[in-house]
Amino acid sequence: LMAAPLRYGTTLGYEMPAPAKTPLETAAPFIAEFIGTFILVFSVGACGVVNTANPIWNPTAIASVLMVLIYTFGPVSGGHFNPAVSVASGVANKEPWSKVLLYVFFQILGALCAGCLYAEVFQKAVAVGPAGPFYGWFQVALIETLYTAMLCFVVLNCAYSRRNNPEDDQNHFFGLAIAFVIIAGGHAGGSISGAHFNPAVTFGLDITGGSGVGFGLPWVFAYILFQLVGALAGAVLFTACRPEERLAEIRPDYVPPVAAMLLCELVGTFMLVLTVGLNIVTKSPVTPWSAAAALTSLIYSVGNVSGAHFNPAVTFAVFLSRRDKCPRGRATYFILIQLLAGVLAGVIYSAVHFTGPYSSEPFGLNPIVKDDKVLWGHVFWAEFAFTGLLALVVLAVATTTPPASFTRQNFQFGMAIGACVTAGAFAIGPISGGELNPAVALGIATGNSMSSGNVDAAPWSYFLRISLYEMLGGAAAVVIFFLTHHYEYKK
Repeated sequence: LMAAPLRYGTTLGYEMPAPAKTPLETAAPFIAEFIGTFILVFSVGACGVVNTANPIWNPTAIASVLMVLIYTFGPVSGGHFNPAVSVASGVANKEPWSKVLLYVFFQILGALCAGCLYAEVFQKAVAVGPAGPFYGWFQVALIETLYTAMLCFVVLNCAYSRRNNPEDDQNHFFGLAIAFVIIAGGHAGGSISGAHFNPAVTFGLDITGGSGVGFGLPWVFAYILFQLVGALAGAVLFTACRPEERLAEIRPDYVPPVAAMLLCELVGTFMLVLTVGLNIVTKSPVTPWSAAAALTSLIYSVGNVSGAHFNPAVTFAVFLSRRDKCPRGRATYFILIQLLAGVLAGVIYSAVHFTGPYSSEPFGLNPIVKDDKVLWGHVFWAEFAFTGLLALVVLAVATTTPPASFTRQNFQFGMAIGACVTAGAFAIGPISGGELNPAVALGIATGNSMSSGNVDAAPWSYFLRISLYEMLGGAAAVVIFFLTHHYEYKK
């Protein structure tokens, strides 16, 4: 028998014979998809009908369920549990369509069984449709399409891309990165569409349990259409961001084309700024957690394509650190594309704010004020310190030579960078807003200038001052990095 490498759970490159599969082994992937989807949909239903008094942590609970299911059944089936993900894998030529169709069948079957069970147990059902009377087709389509696309994009990049999964050295962050999309989108869009991002969830919640209490079949099929469009978009973006997937062999010294890098920065920054903005305009109390989750998942996805900066202050710091990590021309293009993404995201979430329940209430860059005067000294030190911390962590964990190890994978870099956003934004949010990113600040200023009800006196001057403080924080990080990581400059 020919030797075949282990695909999961090894970093040592051991090989073992590939024995003929038994009938049960052949059926195991489909059983795994049925069981995994069943547990996921039951969990979503339970959160939706039981934990209604304090639902703020429902997205994190559902993401946790998804993460453990992915790590449990990933070696068996790939851990899709979502027809949109399976379709995206087929479009991206990562799975044969015969398997995709069977996966979809067992996912829908598992979802229907879970829907019947949770509705019978709890005697309640979750309706499929806009989560509030202020939202309609546009807002639902926006949330379900964009975040399903993000979910499929992250799955393909983290679980399927060849550079994230070298032979005999698959990464171990894939489950975490995928689950964090649910945290990001669940908090950003949960109060708008319910944040399904999964046709099996939509079917399971409404077709069985939601009969008589939902919004009707048109919404069910509309959600599924939006999600499948998102799956197609995620697969197309994956293919565009990783042209090396079409190569017969990827050399160790492969460098992605600049166009692919710019697209990664555009997509990543756009989704990050959009997540922040949607949390703001829906008055989510956990904006930093949602934003950090979005940042973490996207860093894991395209960190080895563009570096996954998504932040002009970070790009500025990487450029100033030299070592040919981000040459001047590339850094200039990165910053311009990040700012463009910020503007685009600001326009979109301002449209959501315009029709939302808080349309009459202003949002914007809100530095701390005392006696009708902005305390710019407080704002400076807040944004300077935590943007500097963010940039320093990026330099230390994402641009240095990793220590000798059995694996070439870097598990901690995405979590470490995302944690800076969680810490910084919660710590200084009441002082400066805790943007830590000129693209985020520009998105807020753009949305502020376009939305009704906003009376912020000078959003553009606030944006310029806060962005300057953040860029100075990035520059300070380079000084600290030079002093503490001088060995990087001796190579």
